[in-house]
Amino acid sequence: MVLAVVAGVLIVTGVLWEAFETIVLPRRVSRRFRFAVLVYRITWLPWRAIAHRISKARRRESFLSIYGPLSLLILFVLWAAAIVFGFGLVYYGVSRGAPAAPDFSTSVYLSGTTMFTLGIGDVVPHTWAERVLVVAESGLGFGFLALVLSYLPVIYQAFSRREVNIVLLDARAGSPPTAVELLRRHSGVQGAEALDRLLRDWERAAAEILESHVSYPPVAYFRSQHNNESWVAALAAILDTTAVLLTSIDDTNVRQTRLTFAICRHTVVDLAQLFHLPPHQPPVDRLPDEDFDRIRGMLSGAGFAVRESDAARTKLKELRELYEPYVYALSLFLYMPLPPWILAKEITDNWRTTAWGRISGFSPARKEQDDHD
Repeated sequence: MVLAVVAGVLIVTGVLWEAFETIVLPRRVSRRFRFAVLVYRITWLPWRAIAHRISKARRRESFLSIYGPLSLLILFVLWAAAIVFGFGLVYYGVSRGAPAAPDFSTSVYLSGTTMFTLGIGDVVPHTWAERVLVVAESGLGFGFLALVLSYLPVIYQAFSRREVNIVLLDARAGSPPTAVELLRRHSGVQGAEALDRLLRDWERAAAEILESHVSYPPVAYFRSQHNNESWVAALAAILDTTAVLLTSIDDTNVRQTRLTFAICRHTVVDLAQLFHLPPHQPPVDRLPDEDFDRIRGMLSGAGFAVRESDAARTKLKELRELYEPYVYALSLFLYMPLPPWILAKEITDNWRTTAWGRISGFSPARKEQDDHD
């Protein structure tokens, strides 16, 4: 039964290589067909379709938040099942012709008890080839378990680092974060210094998101703690902010703003490519002319030196075309809504809400400006 042995070896080798690429190899894999990618495509699209039918936002987000951790467990179970099946084929192939040769189902059972080191002993190898395979598979079972256990902390550490930066935007840019609110809360001299630090921090944060999500793509499916926050929305808000700073506001740190815009745009473009998402222009303009005029008036009233020329409007539109199609494609695929440029009505920040109501009358982001005034 040479075909059974060859097929089993190919299955086991393919799964081990797939696990190595997914867990150990810290870089993007360019190979088009991958088992892990196939699993996520098959499971995520129906999961997203079911979520789309849930009308209440809170329940929908709770349902979507289950997918990220659950998908990892599904992937590990399928890997283990494929290894057990592959070794079962090899056991079945090498035992042909031997006395009391087991059938295929018994060979798979032997593979399973060996893989998970159960040590039941009701089925034992009879030939030297089978004994060698039993030793090899039991060692592989220990190694596979260790690899899985070491992978989970890495995933959650990457998720935790990402979420810290998103949560910090709450008091600085609102919930959800918007470019206009971020700039309003950073007006004045001290606000300008704080804005410069924020852009510098997000230059690094965007680089960390790019590195972690390319190395460990399952992190992209993990949802934020609050329903109105996400890593896609945070990147969109920072890109919107840097775009309006570069095109419509004088007296800004142009160098730092350009650096932050560049790395954030690099992040959304590369991650769209990672998920094989072509750029997709939003069907509705996120910043119509009337909203742009409102934004200029609000920022001017907050003390910013706003440029009034039509060239600023044109330049802003050109910059938006560099990133909006990619961030919108990520938004559609991951079911993470993009924030507006300007809120239609005032929304209470997450930090000001509790299970018993909301806190009013205090904003830490504006306290420094009030003291300065």
